[in-house]
Amino acid sequence: MKKRIAIIGSGPAALLLAAFLDPQKFTVTIYEKNKTSGRKFLVAGKGGFNLTHSEDINQFIKRYTPKYFLEEALLSFTNNDFRNWLDTIGIPTYVGSSKRVFPEEGIKPIEVLNAILQLLNEKGVIIKYQHTFSGWDDTSSPVINDKSIQTDYTAFALGGGSWKITGSDGSWLKTFAKKEIETKPFQASNCAYQIDWHPDFIQNNEGTPLKNIAISCNDVIQKGEAVITKFGLEGNAIYGLSPQIRGQLSSNSKATIFIDFKPLLTLDNIHSKITTSKFRNTSEILKKELKLSTSQINLLKIYLSKDVYLNAELLAKHIKKFPLEIINTAAIDKAISTVGGIGLNAISKNYELKKMPNQFCIGEMVDWDAPTGGYLLQACASTGAFLAKHLNENG
Repeated sequence: MKKRIAIIGSGPAALLLAAFLDPQKFTVTIYEKNKTSGRKFLVAGKGGFNLTHSEDINQFIKRYTPKYFLEEALLSFTNNDFRNWLDTIGIPTYVGSSKRVFPEEGIKPIEVLNAILQLLNEKGVIIKYQHTFSGWDDTSSPVINDKSIQTDYTAFALGGGSWKITGSDGSWLKTFAKKEIETKPFQASNCAYQIDWHPDFIQNNEGTPLKNIAISCNDVIQKGEAVITKFGLEGNAIYGLSPQIRGQLSSNSKATIFIDFKPLLTLDNIHSKITTSKFRNTSEILKKELKLSTSQINLLKIYLSKDVYLNAELLAKHIKKFPLEIINTAAIDKAISTVGGIGLNAISKNYELKKMPNQFCIGEMVDWDAPTGGYLLQACASTGAFLAKHLNENG
């Protein structure tokens, strides 16, 4: 006789779990509180549908915080496995110039979602929309739409706390905490970071990018670009430093990052270009010899004293390591992702809740962190596929 599995939520982790469960062993029902599946999945696709990243899996694993919590799942269902699986359901992919992986040109996010839903339909997976989880009854069965659900296994894939418009509001956190399951408050990740800009600087530079830079925090370095906003800085060069920045903010109520405006040049290279230039004006040297943008030059001019700006040695050091103070994160609802949720000590290596046998938590609702670039979606997919493998073998 088949066993029953209730999957609560219908984001990427839930959909991949359902896709890989053995239909000969399980009757699978997905319960989704919205009217449709994968709303956050579709919103994420609006900015260019980045499915995963193509780098070597051993380096891939190191992108996560904590580093090795997701290792077994990622090795079990790698970025290459994800691409191969997408290809089998009619979604071929390609590697972009940034080494990120996208659906082939012309394939829209809704087509990817529909291909997955079609597969689930063929496997006999039932999806019940407008079904909201609210807790458990006295026998620890999940309560959905005020009715107890009889099931052999329950898998929660309730998402994090960002992008409330998609239904991913993190409201479930209190429900789990009441069960004395270890939870962590949600915090913004992959978000804008607040800087108290000098008025003269922001007035003339708001909205401009800092391209081809590297930003460091706690000796962790992230290359890319960042956009100057009235609020502060945002972009891939700072998103990847979210764990380090949050750590400093938590300890000191502020964080210090360092910008390297010319990561491909050494300090000696920069000093030499400044001192041997045929140009006399410092700003002209920075523009013509070092190819710094107007925004980069303005940052140096406004934030450095005149004596430092005109001292070739000191100026070169600041071009390689320019400090900026961060005073806060953006609001959670404006973040791309969140950390927090189910504490790692609350679940087994197979994502089973230690206090509630046969009930599992996967995806972004668990307290791990990842940068943008395909890592978030890959981890959700991998945890879903990994749990399916576990249940197929042990259920």
